Amino acid sequence: MQRDWQSYLDTALRFVRLYAQRCQQDQIGMIGGYLAYISLLSLVPLVAVMFSMLKAFPMFSEFRQDIEAFVYANVIPSRGEEIQAYVSQFIGNTGGMTAVGVLALVGVALLLIHNIDKTLNKIWRVQRRPRPIISFSIYWMILTLGPILFGSSIAVTSYLVSLSRFADDYTPGFSTLLLSLLPYLMSLVAFFILYLLVPNIKVRARHALWGALLATLLFELSKRGFALYVTHFPAYDTLYGALALVPILFVWVYLCWLVVLLGAELTALLQQLAADTPPAAPDDPDQLEENSEVSR
Repeated sequence: MQRDWQSYLDTALRFVRLYAQRCQQDQIGMIGGYLAYISLLSLVPLVAVMFSMLKAFPMFSEFRQDIEAFVYANVIPSRGEEIQAYVSQFIGNTGGMTAVGVLALVGVALLLIHNIDKTLNKIWRVQRRPRPIISFSIYWMILTLGPILFGSSIAVTSYLVSLSRFADDYTPGFSTLLLSLLPYLMSLVAFFILYLLVPNIKVRARHALWGALLATLLFELSKRGFALYVTHFPAYDTLYGALALVPILFVWVYLCWLVVLLGAELTALLQQLAADTPPAAPDDPDQLEENSEVSR
């Protein structure tokens, strides 16, 4: 029994070392900073394009405030309302832009999607990439259909939450429990879809799920820790004054990308280990023993 525990512990330590080496080799700290910089440049264009797509569908107009409130409350800790006010003001300023300016906004938003795609494929060691026209088509589809799918999910979720309130008559607090679990489920699904569909390689669902679980756990811990730091240690407000929101937003976006990259590294490592593990030989004693037990 002790030997089995020792074997499990050695395997776990070996896996942690491989994971740490892979993260160090891919330089996720530097890549996270690069993606954070690109994200800040693309934040307003991306949000502007997203809400413009939602505005084109009147059915989502009544859910727009719910979508904004959900995103800023559950994605940006502590300073969500302040950032929402600034971003809404920036988006309002884009209404008077020319066609060339709108195309520039779309181009910057596509640049962020391209860098996310390139980074994740680099983590998965993907060498063969689709042709540029195919990649552009995929990016455009994500940019146009992504907001619609997101708005639809929020609409469906709001409908389910409204239905769950009827269950409070039989199970008090059911809708409150559902609302408290909703951010975790949304994060888990978002990370799972990201790791499963973005890499230009077939990713097993169970590997993507493990990476999504790690990313969701780290994301929720980061939210709580960052909100605690900003609330109780207002060093940024003291040093930067009115400009304190800029470094706060940059640090938070950087932490978010580190979480995404750590989950991606775990998914890619699990898939690599599964691919490197040879199948059991027909005359393997362990395999024969399992088959005999099954036949019994």
